Amino acid sequence: MHIGLNLSRLKREILFLALPAIAEQTLLTITQIVDMIMVGRLGAEAVAAVGFSMQPTFFGNAIFAAISVGAVALISRFIGANEQELASKVLGHSLLVSIFVGSIFSIVVFLTSEKIIVFLGGEPEVISLGTSYLKILTPSFLFMLLSLTITSAMRGVGDTTLPMKINVFVNILNILGNYILIFGKFGFPALGVNGAAISTTISRIIGAIMLFFSLYREKSKISISLQDLFPFDISLVSRIMNIGIPASMEHLTMRIAIIFYVKIVSSLGTTAYAAHQIAINAESISYMPGFGLAIAATTLVGQNLGANKPKRAEVSVYESLKIGAIIMGVMGLVLFIFPNFLMTIYTDDPEIIQLGATCLRITAFEQIPMAVSMIITGGLRGAGDTKFIFYVTLFSTWLFRVVLSYIMVVRYNLGLSAAWITTIIDWFVRAILLSRRFKQGDWKNITV
Repeated sequence: MHIGLNLSRLKREILFLALPAIAEQTLLTITQIVDMIMVGRLGAEAVAAVGFSMQPTFFGNAIFAAISVGAVALISRFIGANEQELASKVLGHSLLVSIFVGSIFSIVVFLTSEKIIVFLGGEPEVISLGTSYLKILTPSFLFMLLSLTITSAMRGVGDTTLPMKINVFVNILNILGNYILIFGKFGFPALGVNGAAISTTISRIIGAIMLFFSLYREKSKISISLQDLFPFDISLVSRIMNIGIPASMEHLTMRIAIIFYVKIVSSLGTTAYAAHQIAINAESISYMPGFGLAIAATTLVGQNLGANKPKRAEVSVYESLKIGAIIMGVMGLVLFIFPNFLMTIYTDDPEIIQLGATCLRITAFEQIPMAVSMIITGGLRGAGDTKFIFYVTLFSTWLFRVVLSYIMVVRYNLGLSAAWITTIIDWFVRAILLSRRFKQGDWKNITV
C-alpha cells in the first residue's frame, strides 16, 4: 500500500515513542485522581477549591506551550537532519526563556490568587480554601515549566522513556506526600487542601532538578553547555516563538474558553460543580492514549520532515490514528457502561454521583473524535503548522463551549448535562476541520 515504507517498523517506532508517554501521563492522571479522591473526603468545598485553583495551572501550561511546542518542533527537525549542535542550542535558549517566563507567571499568580478564585465564581468558603491552596502552589510553576521544556526536548530527540521514569518517581512521591500532609500521618499535622499543595510543590521542584541533571548522563541524547546559552541568539528564539506562539494562543484560547465554561457550570451551584470536576477527573484517564500517540506523531513528523521523508511523516500520523481510535473507542465504552462505579470511587454523595454519571455517559461519545483531533494536532505541530490549529480552536471552543453552553445552561436552564453535550459538538467539529487540513498536505512544505 505504501511503497518503500516498512509499516511494521513504523508501528514499532510509534509504540516505542507513545507507550512511555502514555504511561507517564497515565500515572500523572492517576496521581491527580488519587489527589481528588483524598481531597473529596474533605467535602464538596475542598473539591471545588482545588478545581478552581487548577485553572491557573492549565492557563500556565497554555502560556508555556510557546516554548515547549516550538522547542520540540525545531529539535525534532534538527535531529532528523543530523544537526545535533543546533538541537542543543534550541534547548539551551528554551531554558533561558523558561526561567524568565516562569518567574513572572509565578509572581503574578501569587499576587492575584484571591481575585482568580473570586472571578471563577467560588463561594466564600471555597474562596478561602482555594486562595490558600493556590498561593502555596505558585512557586512550583517555574519548576513545572523547566520540566516541561526539558521533557519536550527529550521527546524531540525520540527519548520518551527517561521522562517517564523520572515522572513515575515524582508522582509516587506526590501521592505519598499528599497522604501524609492532607490527613496528618507519621507525626505530621493534618493540613487538608494545603497539604496537597505543599506536596505538589515539593514534587515539582524535585522533578525539575532530576530532569536537568539527567541531561548530563552518559547515555543522554541531548545536553547543553555554556555555548548553547551564550551568546544569546535572538533569531533562534524568534524561530522557536514563531512556531510556539500560535500553539500558545491555541492553548490560551482553549483555557480562556474553559474559564468561561467553568463560570457557566459554577452558576449551577457547588454540588453541580463538584460533580463536574470529579467527572472530568474520572474521564481524564481515557484520553491518555491520544496524548501519547500525539507525542509520537509530533516527533515522527518533525524527524521525518528533517530527513526529507514527507511520505513517511504522513503515514506515521495515519498509523497513529488507527491505534488511537481503537483504544479510545474502548475507553468510551467503559465510561458509558460503568459511570456510577467510577463516580463512587471519589464520593459517596448520591446527588454528585448521579450528576457526574450522566456526564460520563455523555463524554463517552466524544472519545474517537477527541483521538482524531489530538493525534492530527500532534502531527501538524511536528510540521510547525500551529497557526491553523489555533484558528480551529478559536472558532470551535468559543462557538460551542462558551456561546452554546451559555445559551443551553444559563438561558434555557438545561443543566449540567447540556454543558457536557456542547463538548461533544466541539470535538467533532475540530476532528473534521483538522482532518481536512492534514489531508490537503500543505504542512509538508512548511519551513521552520
